[in-house]
Amino acid sequence: MATGGWGPGNGPGQPGGNGPGGQGGWGAPYGPPQGGPYGPPPPNPGPYPYPNQPAYPYVPQPTRPAARRRRGCLSLGSPFGLVGAILRSAHRVATRLFAQEGDGRIEDRTVDRVQLARTVLGAAATIALILAYNVEPNRWEDAAYGGAAQLIVAPFVLIIAAPLVIIGFIYYAPPHLRPHLRSRLRAPLKAVGWYVLTLVVIGGILVPTALTVNADDGKSWWEYVLAVASLIVIVWGLPFFFMASLYSARSAFNSAQVHPMLPPVLTMTLVWVFAAFSLIGDGMPAGPPVVQFCSALGGPLSLTAVSLWELRRMRTRFGVTLRA
Repeated sequence: MATGGWGPGNGPGQPGGNGPGGQGGWGAPYGPPQGGPYGPPPPNPGPYPYPNQPAYPYVPQPTRPAARRRRGCLSLGSPFGLVGAILRSAHRVATRLFAQEGDGRIEDRTVDRVQLARTVLGAAATIALILAYNVEPNRWEDAAYGGAAQLIVAPFVLIIAAPLVIIGFIYYAPPHLRPHLRSRLRAPLKAVGWYVLTLVVIGGILVPTALTVNADDGKSWWEYVLAVASLIVIVWGLPFFFMASLYSARSAFNSAQVHPMLPPVLTMTLVWVFAAFSLIGDGMPAGPPVVQFCSALGGPLSLTAVSLWELRRMRTRFGVTLRA
């Protein structure tokens, strides 16, 4: 007798009175169905999806130890490595003090490539002129000493001539920009102060050492101190001074922090001052008149042309102007 609900049926089969197939219910509520199209499940399935998992916690597998790096010829224990470390240290300090371009620095790779090409061509032209028209036996030594002397003298020329150029540059600016430009003179003055301090320290150590320390007599404690200080100056101070002179001449004592157009203007002034000193001191170089003209004025004229082109590129490409 059917009960009309979901209760157990009359038959001995599965419970439930209204199931299909005359069994009196919808199947057993407990346990898996008997049979089926997919067959019975596996008897003991392993952990899904990988059957052989290591026990928790995970223990890292042993690995081969890293091969020990060989100490090359540039390690600190070798002379070359020690020299490299000293030069890197001096270069790091020199760039930090004398190569600060400021927040308004304009990075123009095209200008950098043109300047590099002008430098290479100028050096090649100088070598060609020396080979062709200079017959003196010490021509290469004189050329090397002349280049080193210009590199050392360039910061001093900038210290003397740059104030006049900067005063004229600020005076040429509109009146409402002059206080702002004057307020940004701190960076060039700071670079000049560091350069002068470097000269004072080097001279203040090497000169007393040369005048007082004598290797023949007995040395006192202060002579040993001077000798050690002189060794530090020679090993680290002189490379630093050379790099400081290079970066000071290149950046014009961080004058780009005053205005991006100021370094090219100072560069043009510097090169013409050197050209005048060279003509006054050495006179015209040897060779035909055309060669003399190119040798004496080729460098200043080419650098002036590159600087003027850089100023024009700043104005047309980057919108940097001094007077609106």
